[in-house]
Amino acid sequence: MINFGWVFAGPYLATMLGDMGAEVIKIETRSRIDSMRLSPDNLDKEPDRDPWFHSGVRNQRSVTLDMEQPRAIPLLKDLIKMSDIVIENFAPRVMKNHGLDYAELAKIKPDIIMVSLPATGHSGPLRDAQTYGPSLTGLAGVDGLVGYYGERVLGLQQAYADVNSALHGAFTVLAALYYRKRTGKGQFIEMAQLEAVVGIAGEAVMEYVVNGKVLGTMGNYYPTMCPHNNYRCAEEDRWVSIAVKTEDEWQAFCRAIGDPPWTGDAKFADRYQRQNHRQEMDRLITEWTSQRTYYEATEILQQHGVAAAPCLDTEGRFFDPHLQDRKTYLEVDHPTTGTDFIANSAWAMSDNPTEIRYRSPLLGEHNSYVFKELLRLSDEEIAQLESDKVIH
Repeated sequence: MINFGWVFAGPYLATMLGDMGAEVIKIETRSRIDSMRLSPDNLDKEPDRDPWFHSGVRNQRSVTLDMEQPRAIPLLKDLIKMSDIVIENFAPRVMKNHGLDYAELAKIKPDIIMVSLPATGHSGPLRDAQTYGPSLTGLAGVDGLVGYYGERVLGLQQAYADVNSALHGAFTVLAALYYRKRTGKGQFIEMAQLEAVVGIAGEAVMEYVVNGKVLGTMGNYYPTMCPHNNYRCAEEDRWVSIAVKTEDEWQAFCRAIGDPPWTGDAKFADRYQRQNHRQEMDRLITEWTSQRTYYEATEILQQHGVAAAPCLDTEGRFFDPHLQDRKTYLEVDHPTTGTDFIANSAWAMSDNPTEIRYRSPLLGEHNSYVFKELLRLSDEEIAQLESDKVIH
């Protein structure tokens, strides 16, 4: 599989497929370093030392090939001839300008599967819009829902669009592989990241379509659950998340916190009344949670069948006993940084176990493997291409 993915969505998709067992070759160039290698967490600004890249781009091989050099294109086409899947998330014009669009690739590899993850699609007024993940959540209307109830918009503050698009992309690639197995035909998959993000705001879309109402910032309010919030606990900046949906769950919640007198008040008699008085109820619940650590509150509530969980920060995620037992984070040796802690695959299959087969690649680490072993170029040819900065 060839990955032209740059920044996030493409590399994340390639990593998911690599975790499933695909051999992924990531096309990079020193002429324009992938910004995933130069994230704000990379204090040294060394492309091979970026913690974000180390975690997000594993089970991939890296080759350096400058697509702006005309002699690079035949090499890329030779690689694609022996591949099953091509991933790219450039602006729509890029692959076509280099003669690497699906119509051209299908000529040399008729059953190729190509998945394109443009920001806004290959057609429409915003076709050539330049975006990053946070831009797309704003454009999709998702950011407009994030903020304290009734207050100004805060937005997601993260590139959720990239991960979300990668998940959608993985599903479509697997479906295309199944289709090819049955028919022998390849496919071009256009997976507009904007449209994948719009899909996660389904409630807001339906609210407008059915009722003509524009939803705004909601905080942790949820129309069919109450209580539904994060509640302050005993330690500094520690919170517990609590969600109650049914009357049985409400009764279980009341028992868990010791059936204080206020739970029998008519103001909290049913879900409708609790929603109308939820601010007062949240204050009363906080009187209970603030006397306990977030793990203590969680354990008591869970023992009574109430959906509750500690709101973990980064440190908390690493040391949480359950996540440690599940090996959610793995220790992987890397030649530039020593031991990296990276997120494990989110799925486990009994007959085809996922694993981190190899750590994040150094820039151009697999040039020899790809150009010499796969493409059968001679040492002299490789040296000349390197001298001319085609392999660069």
